[in-house]
Amino acid sequence: MMRSHPTSRDGSDMAAASSTLPGDASVNGNKSVFPRLTAMMLLEFVVFGSWFATLGLVLATNGLPAIIANAYLLAAVAAIVSPMFLGALGDRFMSSQKVLGVSHFAGGALMLFLPGAVASGNGNLVLVLVFAYMLFFMPTLGLSNSIAFRHLGSRQDLFPYIRVFGTLGWVVAGLVVGALGLSASPSIFYVTAIASFAFGLYSFTLPATPPPAKGVKFSIGDVIGAKAFRLFRHRNFVVFMVCATLTSIGLAIYNAFSSPYLGALGIENVAGVLAIGQASEVLFIMTIPWVLKRIGMKWALLAGMFMWGVRFALFIAAAGDQQWLAILAIALHGICSDFFLVVGAMFIDQVSPVELTAQAQSMLILVISGVGAVIGTFISGQIFGATVTANPTAGPEAWTPLWLLPVGTAILTAIIWIVFFRQSGHKQLERIEAAPAV
Repeated sequence: MMRSHPTSRDGSDMAAASSTLPGDASVNGNKSVFPRLTAMMLLEFVVFGSWFATLGLVLATNGLPAIIANAYLLAAVAAIVSPMFLGALGDRFMSSQKVLGVSHFAGGALMLFLPGAVASGNGNLVLVLVFAYMLFFMPTLGLSNSIAFRHLGSRQDLFPYIRVFGTLGWVVAGLVVGALGLSASPSIFYVTAIASFAFGLYSFTLPATPPPAKGVKFSIGDVIGAKAFRLFRHRNFVVFMVCATLTSIGLAIYNAFSSPYLGALGIENVAGVLAIGQASEVLFIMTIPWVLKRIGMKWALLAGMFMWGVRFALFIAAAGDQQWLAILAIALHGICSDFFLVVGAMFIDQVSPVELTAQAQSMLILVISGVGAVIGTFISGQIFGATVTANPTAGPEAWTPLWLLPVGTAILTAIIWIVFFRQSGHKQLERIEAAPAV
């Protein structure tokens, strides 16, 4: 069943506060909640950005280039395996802020072993540690979203202003690592460990977020978050997850191959050009409430998903000695990322029952960072090997078959979304009601 007039987590009308600016009102009567949630999002991405962006460079510089692809692939597999399990803990057994803290403590401990494993050249141990770490880390992305939405209540419109601090956290982490001269050093893992321990401690100071389904009869399916799969009975949820999977194929290809392609185009300051994308993300995320108010969630999500195809088309055009087109493609990162990832998280929160929200957010991470990333990484790796690697002197034109894949998935995504997703005008999406407990 679905009810036609969705309300916020505290039962109030979400539209009532949509026109209020972030600084004009407290969140649920508590002025400290907003800054505490922004600090949470900042630290979450300081941890992530301190090592993930330069992992490949560290491995290549320290004699382990052969395991780079496998390391990123295992990270994607971890995103499939663990989020539903820890999402179930956050929904039924432990307060979400405690699950967040314990996960980062465990991840920090694992990070302490990585520098020695890299220095010794033990590639298998490095892969095991990366996989184990990501089992703990990946679910925290969904948990952070879930905690934020729970405490925003009727002020869901503030979520983009909280999420922008995640982008800033990634930028801060990169600047710190770069300033310390550790971009290619195994010592970045020590930085991550310190950040993880600090965030783990901070997590226990976050507003209490008790499990909303605590006390409901337990079943084995709860361990893997099976109840969240009930959401697939509903048309819009299915359409969104299918389109999210297709879009995340392009996201995985971008993460793996955008920087080497910029180098192949002859762009020298690759890091500086990629920073344009981060700046764009900060800019566009601030426009989300305005855009949602004017065009609605359906068309905002379509823009975020389809623009991935546009930016890869620009990559293809840039091969003809048009570097500025590649820079323009990087600058589109804001709309591609924000109107897909951030608005997507808002969609999940708007339609999911409160007792399944942590699992539903975890499922989104599973689909994007897991299923889609595995598919995108595997297929693009095969194409890259058969084209660019097989023809090292061919130039940027050899990359075209690689970029055609995400262009095609973006077109397919747009067709599926327009035809099958149902939302009339700016009408609020209906919230799915959970099945009665038995």
